[in-house]
Amino acid sequence: MKQTTNSILMIRPVSFRMNEQTVVNNYYQKVIENLSPENVNAKAQEEFDTFVEKLRAVGVNVVVVNDTMNPDTPDSIFPNNWISFHQNSDVALYPMFAENRRRERREEILDTLEDQGFLIENIVDYSSAEDDGYFLEGTGSMLLDRANGKAYCALSPRADEELFIEFCEDFDYAPVIFEAFHNVDGERKLIYHTNVMMCLGETFAVICADCIDDKAERKNVIQNLKDNNKEVIFITEEQVNSFAGNMLEVKGEDDKRFIVMSTAAYNSLTEDQIAKLSAHAEILHSSLDTIESCGGGSARCMMAEIFLPLEEELEELEEDEE
Repeated sequence: MKQTTNSILMIRPVSFRMNEQTVVNNYYQKVIENLSPENVNAKAQEEFDTFVEKLRAVGVNVVVVNDTMNPDTPDSIFPNNWISFHQNSDVALYPMFAENRRRERREEILDTLEDQGFLIENIVDYSSAEDDGYFLEGTGSMLLDRANGKAYCALSPRADEELFIEFCEDFDYAPVIFEAFHNVDGERKLIYHTNVMMCLGETFAVICADCIDDKAERKNVIQNLKDNNKEVIFITEEQVNSFAGNMLEVKGEDDKRFIVMSTAAYNSLTEDQIAKLSAHAEILHSSLDTIESCGGGSARCMMAEIFLPLEEELEELEEDEE
């Protein structure tokens, strides 16, 4: 199984703002008081477009879908929470904590991918769990080590343990479960998404071990990473606040690998951390200040990896077999 892909889905926002329904447990969100909602959205679009340009310039296949004004979906810029795409041509749909985020699930997005030649054979839909108040927000809640068949999940109000285990059984992953915390007004509160404090690449892992308060859980997570021969690069809680955990490794032209992050995340890293990361892949960063401030998410959240097979590749394979 591939760990990194050349193709990603990104949703261009039309009504981006701080989502009042997610701020209850996403403590990274802020109101930018001197900007009108229209200016916030315009700045987010500008950051989005520059980010896409940088990715395409190095050969990443970015499938951009424009959001719609109706229904109102202020967090549509973060598609990796409601959908994931898998190498066996399966698509998974996930139950979302915020009611207005459930509207992000749009069938026409799947049509767009099929029009681009991607093969979708099966949809595994977990979204009915919303009705019972259980949530699992895609590859925000889970980090998939696709190559080694492991899935990492920091439990939170947006990551239910039983649902996570059900996903692991359906998609054949071994679950690695823990809790991750950060300081909020002097209290230790659960981090809402695993991918805020942790990133998995082909040959490395970035993690804030200090967020895992339970020593046994911390040791287990790090051991699992080391067992799969990943260099573990540690970051601090302060760096997590700059979204240094919210990175994603992607492939560009000629399968060259890139570690993608925001400029704020990059600027928070030490020279030693940059050197360690650069030994694995080239770093690509882009300014996402408005998106990070209002959305409480960063570069990784904006990219839904597409691992679906291309129909033309399958046809070529079938011809070779004949």
